[in-house]
Amino acid sequence: MYGAIIGDTIGSVYEFDNVKTKDFPLFSEYSSFTDDSVMTVAVAAALLRWKKDGADLHSAMVEEMQGFGRLYPHPKGAYGGRFSQWLRSDDPRPYNSLGNGSAMRVSPCGLMAESLAEALELAAISAEVTHNHPEGIKGAQATAAAIYLARTGSSIPEIRAYISDNFYPLDRTLDEIRPDYSFDETCQGTVPEAITAFLESGSFEDAIRNAISLGGDSDTIGAITGAIAWAYYGRDGMQPDMRSMLDEISLPEDLQAVVDDFAGYCAGHVGTEAV
Repeated sequence: MYGAIIGDTIGSVYEFDNVKTKDFPLFSEYSSFTDDSVMTVAVAAALLRWKKDGADLHSAMVEEMQGFGRLYPHPKGAYGGRFSQWLRSDDPRPYNSLGNGSAMRVSPCGLMAESLAEALELAAISAEVTHNHPEGIKGAQATAAAIYLARTGSSIPEIRAYISDNFYPLDRTLDEIRPDYSFDETCQGTVPEAITAFLESGSFEDAIRNAISLGGDSDTIGAITGAIAWAYYGRDGMQPDMRSMLDEISLPEDLQAVVDDFAGYCAGHVGTEAV
Protein backbone atom coordinates (compact mmCIF):
# COMPACT_ATOMS: atom_id res chain seq x y z
CA MET A 1 0.00 0.00 0.00
CA TYR A 2 2.89 2.35 0.71
CA GLY A 3 4.13 1.60 -2.78
CA ALA A 4 0.83 2.76 -4.24
CA ILE A 5 0.88 5.95 -2.18
CA ILE A 6 4.50 6.70 -3.10
CA GLY A 7 3.87 6.03 -6.79
CA ASP A 8 0.75 8.19 -6.66
CA THR A 9 2.62 11.03 -4.94
CA ILE A 10 5.55 10.95 -7.36
CA GLY A 11 3.22 10.78 -10.36
CA SER A 12 1.00 13.61 -9.11
CA VAL A 13 3.10 16.37 -10.70
CA TYR A 14 3.47 14.55 -14.02
CA GLU A 15 -0.16 13.58 -14.74
CA PHE A 16 -0.74 16.67 -16.86
CA ASP A 17 2.93 17.40 -17.52
CA ASN A 18 4.17 14.06 -18.82
CA VAL A 19 7.83 13.13 -19.06
CA LYS A 20 9.12 10.53 -21.49
CA THR A 21 12.39 9.86 -19.72
CA LYS A 22 13.50 8.09 -16.55
CA ASP A 23 15.63 11.11 -15.60
CA PHE A 24 13.30 13.31 -13.57
CA PRO A 25 13.01 14.58 -9.95
CA LEU A 26 11.13 12.10 -7.81
CA PHE A 27 9.68 14.70 -5.44
CA SER A 28 9.07 18.43 -5.46
CA GLU A 29 7.25 20.95 -3.33
CA TYR A 30 4.16 20.24 -5.43
CA SER A 31 4.15 16.47 -4.90
CA SER A 32 1.08 15.26 -3.04
CA PHE A 33 -1.15 12.26 -2.54
CA THR A 34 -4.20 12.28 -4.81
CA ASP A 35 -7.61 10.66 -4.98
CA ASP A 36 -5.80 7.39 -5.76
CA SER A 37 -4.32 7.29 -2.26
CA VAL A 38 -7.56 8.37 -0.59
CA MET A 39 -9.46 5.51 -2.20
CA THR A 40 -6.66 3.04 -1.47
CA VAL A 41 -6.99 3.92 2.20
CA ALA A 42 -10.78 3.55 1.94
CA VAL A 43 -10.39 0.00 0.59
CA ALA A 44 -7.98 -0.82 3.42
CA ALA A 45 -10.45 0.53 5.99
CA ALA A 46 -13.25 -1.60 4.53
CA LEU A 47 -11.09 -4.74 4.62
CA LEU A 48 -10.21 -4.07 8.27
CA ARG A 49 -13.90 -3.75 9.19
CA TRP A 50 -14.60 -7.01 7.37
CA LYS A 51 -11.79 -8.88 9.10
CA LYS A 52 -12.08 -7.36 12.57
CA ASP A 53 -15.80 -6.73 12.93
CA GLY A 54 -17.38 -9.17 10.50
CA ALA A 55 -18.88 -6.35 8.43
CA ASP A 56 -20.39 -7.11 5.06
CA LEU A 57 -17.51 -6.34 2.73
CA HIS A 58 -19.55 -4.91 -0.13
CA SER A 59 -21.35 -2.51 2.20
CA ALA A 60 -18.14 -1.58 3.97
CA MET A 61 -16.47 -0.74 0.64
CA VAL A 62 -19.31 1.62 -0.26
CA GLU A 63 -19.38 3.24 3.17
CA GLU A 64 -15.63 3.76 3.45
CA MET A 65 -15.22 5.06 -0.10
CA GLN A 66 -18.07 7.50 0.37
CA GLY A 67 -16.86 8.45 3.83
CA PHE A 68 -13.28 9.22 2.86
CA GLY A 69 -14.35 10.71 -0.46
CA ARG A 70 -16.58 13.20 1.32
CA LEU A 71 -13.85 14.01 3.84
CA TYR A 72 -11.46 14.68 0.97
CA PRO A 73 -13.73 16.01 -1.79
CA HIS A 74 -11.01 17.89 -3.67
CA PRO A 75 -7.73 15.99 -3.48
CA LYS A 76 -5.01 16.69 -5.99
CA GLY A 77 -5.85 14.90 -9.22
CA ALA A 78 -9.60 15.03 -8.49
CA TYR A 79 -12.17 12.27 -8.84
CA GLY A 80 -13.73 11.36 -12.16
CA GLY A 81 -17.09 12.95 -12.86
CA ARG A 82 -19.21 9.84 -12.49
CA PHE A 83 -17.32 8.74 -9.40
CA SER A 84 -17.85 12.20 -7.85
CA GLN A 85 -21.59 11.78 -8.36
CA TRP A 86 -21.40 8.30 -6.85
CA LEU A 87 -19.60 9.67 -3.79
CA ARG A 88 -22.44 12.13 -3.15
CA SER A 89 -25.28 9.73 -3.92
CA ASP A 90 -27.74 8.61 -1.24
CA ASP A 91 -28.30 5.44 -3.24
CA PRO A 92 -24.86 4.56 -4.65
CA ARG A 93 -24.98 1.99 -7.41
CA PRO A 94 -22.31 0.67 -9.77
CA TYR A 95 -22.22 2.44 -13.11
CA ASN A 96 -20.51 -0.07 -15.42
CA SER A 97 -17.18 1.75 -15.44
CA LEU A 98 -14.07 0.25 -17.03
CA GLY A 99 -11.89 3.07 -15.69
CA ASN A 100 -8.55 2.51 -14.02
CA GLY A 101 -9.91 3.67 -10.67
CA SER A 102 -10.65 0.06 -9.78
CA ALA A 103 -6.98 -0.85 -10.23
CA MET A 104 -5.37 2.13 -8.54
CA ARG A 105 -7.20 1.48 -5.24
CA VAL A 106 -6.97 -2.33 -5.10
CA SER A 107 -3.55 -2.89 -3.51
CA PRO A 108 -4.87 -3.67 0.01
CA CYS A 109 -6.72 -6.67 -1.46
CA GLY A 110 -3.52 -8.22 -2.77
CA LEU A 111 -1.76 -7.53 0.51
CA MET A 112 -4.38 -8.94 2.89
CA ALA A 113 -5.39 -11.99 0.85
CA GLU A 114 -4.38 -15.38 2.19
CA SER A 115 -4.53 -17.07 -1.22
CA LEU A 116 -4.47 -16.09 -4.86
CA ALA A 117 -8.12 -17.04 -5.14
CA GLU A 118 -8.98 -14.73 -2.26
CA ALA A 119 -6.97 -11.90 -3.82
CA LEU A 120 -9.08 -12.22 -6.96
CA GLU A 121 -12.31 -12.38 -4.97
CA LEU A 122 -11.50 -9.34 -2.84
CA ALA A 123 -10.40 -7.38 -5.89
CA ALA A 124 -13.68 -8.12 -7.64
CA ILE A 125 -15.70 -6.93 -4.65
CA SER A 126 -13.64 -3.75 -4.35
CA ALA A 127 -14.20 -3.02 -8.04
CA GLU A 128 -17.86 -3.99 -8.38
CA VAL A 129 -19.24 -1.28 -6.10
CA THR A 130 -18.54 1.17 -8.92
CA HIS A 131 -16.56 -0.45 -11.74
CA ASN A 132 -18.71 -3.47 -12.54
CA HIS A 133 -17.80 -3.54 -16.23
CA PRO A 134 -15.83 -6.75 -16.99
CA GLU A 135 -12.76 -4.68 -17.90
CA GLY A 136 -12.99 -2.74 -14.63
CA ILE A 137 -13.05 -5.98 -12.65
CA LYS A 138 -10.31 -7.49 -14.79
CA GLY A 139 -7.98 -4.56 -14.17
CA ALA A 140 -8.46 -4.76 -10.41
CA GLN A 141 -7.97 -8.52 -10.36
CA ALA A 142 -4.83 -8.42 -12.52
CA THR A 143 -3.29 -5.81 -10.23
CA ALA A 144 -4.22 -7.63 -7.03
CA ALA A 145 -2.93 -10.92 -8.43
CA ALA A 146 0.41 -9.35 -9.35
CA ILE A 147 0.71 -7.89 -5.84
CA TYR A 148 -0.17 -11.19 -4.19
CA LEU A 149 2.34 -13.10 -6.32
CA ALA A 150 4.99 -10.44 -5.78
CA ARG A 151 4.73 -10.60 -2.01
CA THR A 152 4.53 -14.39 -1.74
CA GLY A 153 7.73 -15.35 -3.52
CA SER A 154 6.94 -15.54 -7.22
CA SER A 155 9.69 -14.46 -9.60
CA ILE A 156 9.28 -11.73 -12.21
CA PRO A 157 9.04 -14.32 -15.03
CA GLU A 158 6.39 -16.21 -13.03
CA ILE A 159 4.36 -13.04 -12.49
CA ARG A 160 4.63 -12.17 -16.18
CA ALA A 161 3.47 -15.64 -17.17
CA TYR A 162 0.46 -15.59 -14.84
CA ILE A 163 -0.74 -12.17 -15.99
CA SER A 164 -0.14 -13.05 -19.66
CA ASP A 165 -2.01 -16.33 -19.36
CA ASN A 166 -4.96 -14.96 -17.41
CA PHE A 167 -5.38 -11.25 -18.10
CA TYR A 168 -3.27 -9.32 -20.63
CA PRO A 169 -0.75 -10.42 -23.28
CA LEU A 170 2.11 -8.13 -22.09
CA ASP A 171 3.71 -8.47 -25.50
CA ARG A 172 5.21 -4.95 -25.74
CA THR A 173 8.33 -3.61 -24.06
CA LEU A 174 8.48 -0.20 -22.40
CA ASP A 175 10.55 1.12 -25.30
CA GLU A 176 7.78 0.03 -27.65
CA ILE A 177 5.01 1.48 -25.49
CA ARG A 178 6.57 4.82 -24.54
CA PRO A 179 6.75 6.78 -27.84
CA ASP A 180 3.03 6.74 -28.67
CA TYR A 181 1.55 6.22 -25.22
CA SER A 182 -0.83 8.96 -24.05
CA PHE A 183 -3.42 9.62 -21.37
CA ASP A 184 -5.79 6.67 -21.02
CA GLU A 185 -8.23 6.29 -18.13
CA THR A 186 -9.31 2.74 -18.92
CA CYS A 187 -8.05 -0.36 -17.16
CA GLN A 188 -7.09 -2.05 -20.41
CA GLY A 189 -5.09 1.04 -21.43
CA THR A 190 -3.33 1.42 -18.08
CA VAL A 191 -2.89 -1.83 -16.17
CA PRO A 192 -0.80 -3.77 -18.74
CA GLU A 193 1.54 -0.80 -19.11
CA ALA A 194 1.87 -0.38 -15.34
CA ILE A 195 2.60 -4.08 -14.83
CA THR A 196 5.19 -3.98 -17.61
CA ALA A 197 6.90 -1.08 -15.84
CA PHE A 198 7.35 -3.37 -12.84
CA LEU A 199 8.40 -6.37 -14.89
CA GLU A 200 11.24 -4.44 -16.52
CA SER A 201 12.54 -2.99 -13.25
CA GLY A 202 15.62 -3.76 -11.18
CA SER A 203 14.58 -1.98 -7.99
CA PHE A 204 11.63 -0.15 -6.47
CA GLU A 205 12.90 3.22 -7.65
CA ASP A 206 13.58 1.83 -11.10
CA ALA A 207 10.01 0.55 -11.31
CA ILE A 208 8.62 4.00 -10.42
CA ARG A 209 10.88 5.68 -12.96
CA ASN A 210 9.75 3.19 -15.58
CA ALA A 211 6.11 3.94 -14.82
CA ILE A 212 6.36 7.72 -14.88
CA SER A 213 8.52 7.67 -18.02
CA LEU A 214 5.61 6.23 -20.01
CA GLY A 215 3.56 9.40 -19.63
CA GLY A 216 -0.21 9.07 -19.61
CA ASP A 217 -2.16 8.96 -16.34
CA SER A 218 1.04 9.21 -14.34
CA ASP A 219 -0.28 9.17 -10.78
CA THR A 220 -2.42 6.09 -11.43
CA ILE A 221 0.27 4.24 -13.37
CA GLY A 222 2.68 5.13 -10.56
CA ALA A 223 0.25 3.82 -7.96
CA ILE A 224 -0.30 0.49 -9.72
CA THR A 225 3.37 -0.10 -10.51
CA GLY A 226 4.42 1.11 -7.07
CA ALA A 227 2.07 -1.27 -5.28
CA ILE A 228 3.44 -4.31 -7.12
CA ALA A 229 7.08 -3.20 -6.84
CA TRP A 230 6.79 -2.48 -3.11
CA ALA A 231 5.39 -5.95 -2.47
CA TYR A 232 8.15 -7.55 -4.55
CA TYR A 233 11.24 -5.59 -3.52
CA GLY A 234 10.12 -5.19 0.09
CA ARG A 235 9.31 -8.82 0.84
CA ASP A 236 12.86 -9.42 2.15
CA GLY A 237 13.12 -6.08 3.91
CA MET A 238 12.97 -2.52 2.64
CA GLN A 239 15.93 -1.34 0.59
CA PRO A 240 17.52 2.11 1.12
CA ASP A 241 15.68 3.64 -1.85
CA MET A 242 12.38 2.50 -0.39
CA ARG A 243 13.14 3.92 3.05
CA SER A 244 14.19 7.27 1.63
CA MET A 245 11.00 7.56 -0.45
CA LEU A 246 8.85 6.56 2.50
CA ASP A 247 10.27 9.53 4.41
CA GLU A 248 9.12 11.86 1.63
CA ILE A 249 5.39 11.16 1.79
CA SER A 250 3.01 12.86 4.16
CA LEU A 251 -0.57 11.81 4.81
CA PRO A 252 -3.19 13.45 7.06
CA GLU A 253 -3.48 11.79 10.46
CA ASP A 254 -6.74 9.97 9.72
CA LEU A 255 -5.39 8.42 6.53
CA GLN A 256 -2.10 7.51 8.18
CA ALA A 257 -3.94 5.87 11.06
CA VAL A 258 -5.69 3.48 8.66
CA VAL A 259 -2.40 2.67 6.91
CA ASP A 260 -0.75 1.91 10.27
CA ASP A 261 -3.67 -0.22 11.43
CA PHE A 262 -3.71 -2.13 8.14
CA ALA A 263 0.05 -2.71 8.25
CA GLY A 264 -0.18 -4.00 11.81
CA TYR A 265 -3.02 -6.36 10.97
CA CYS A 266 -1.28 -7.78 7.93
CA ALA A 267 1.98 -8.26 9.80
CA GLY A 268 0.22 -10.08 12.63
CA HIS A 269 -2.30 -12.16 10.71
CA VAL A 270 -1.07 -12.63 7.15
CA GLY A 271 2.68 -12.35 7.56
CA THR A 272 2.83 -9.44 5.13
CA GLU A 273 5.61 -7.06 6.13
CA ALA A 274 5.89 -5.12 2.87
CA VAL A 275 2.62 -3.19 3.21
